[in-house]
Amino acid sequence: MADRKIIAVTGATGAQGGGLARAILADPAGGFAVRAITRDAGSEGAKALARAGAEVVAADIDDEASLRRALEGVHGAYFVTFFWAHFSPEKEVAQVRNMAAAAKDAGVRHAVWSTLEDTRRWVPLEDTRMPTLMGRYKVPHFDAKGESDRFFTEAGVPTTFLLTSFYWDNLIHFGMGPKRGPDGTLAITLPMGAQPLSGIAAEDIGRCAYGVFRRGEALVGRTVGIAGGHLTGEEMAASLSRALGQPVRYNAVTAEAYRGFGFPGAEDLGNMFQFYTDFSDYFTGARSLEVSRSLNPALQSFDAWLAANAGRIPLD
Repeated sequence: MADRKIIAVTGATGAQGGGLARAILADPAGGFAVRAITRDAGSEGAKALARAGAEVVAADIDDEASLRRALEGVHGAYFVTFFWAHFSPEKEVAQVRNMAAAAKDAGVRHAVWSTLEDTRRWVPLEDTRMPTLMGRYKVPHFDAKGESDRFFTEAGVPTTFLLTSFYWDNLIHFGMGPKRGPDGTLAITLPMGAQPLSGIAAEDIGRCAYGVFRRGEALVGRTVGIAGGHLTGEEMAASLSRALGQPVRYNAVTAEAYRGFGFPGAEDLGNMFQFYTDFSDYFTGARSLEVSRSLNPALQSFDAWLAANAGRIPLD
C-alpha cells in the first residue's frame, strides 16, 4: 500500500461502505487502497474483504480512541452511520462527533460523510404539518445526520458531504417490497402521491463515493447529492411488473396513514416520505442524475437494478 492512498471505510461490511470497498478493490490501478474498519474483524464479511485485498482493522465508532487509531496514516476516510441499529438520533450525533474528532486528530486529508438533510430547516418544530418526534425532531434519521455536518466543518476536516437517496435495496429488506392484497395482486405501498421518489442502488452509493475520492480536492467543502433515478410510485410499479412478470400496483396512502402502520420507525419514515413530497422539487433537484453518473459511469437505473435483483425481492 506504500504507493497508494489509503481510504479508511467505516461500515465496510455494510451496504454503502461495502460498495466503496469493492469499488476501490476492483480498480487496482486507481491509486487507492482500502482499510476496512469494522467492529468484528472476524466476521464473514470482513474475511471476504481481506481475501479480496483489503486491510481489515477493528474499531468502534462509539469509541473515538479506537477510531483514531484505525485512521492513522490514511489519506481519506468514508464515514457512515446506521440509525436503524439503535433508533437513537442522540447516539448517531455522538458517533459523528467521534468520527470528526478522530479524523481531525489523524490528519485525514479528505473525508466523505454520508449525510442527509436536517429537515427542520424546512419544517420547524412548531410547524404542525407533520408531528414532532422524540421531542426535537421531524425526521430523526435525517435530522441527526444533517445536524452533525457541523462537526466536520468546525473541526476543519476537509470534507465532502454526500447526500444519499432511498435504497432500492429496501424492496428486498425491511419489508418494503410488494405485498399481496386480498385479491392476490401485488402492491407497493408508499405515501408519495404522484411525486417522484429519488432512489439508488446501495452499491452505487459506494461507487459514487469512490468517484468523489478520485476527484479529490475539487469536491472538498462541497455537498454532492446522488441518485440513480427519480420515479413515481406508478413508474416503480410498472417497472416491478415487468421485472417480476406479474402485475404490481401502486397503493398510494397518506403520510398520516403510513405513520400509523405501527412498525418500528413508521412515524420517522412517514415524516420522511412527507418531506420528500412536500419539498419534491428541492429534494430531486439536490440529487442530480448527471452528477451521479459522472462520478459513477456504471450507475444503475431502477430497471437495471431490477434486472439483477428482482429474484431477491420476497413476495408475500
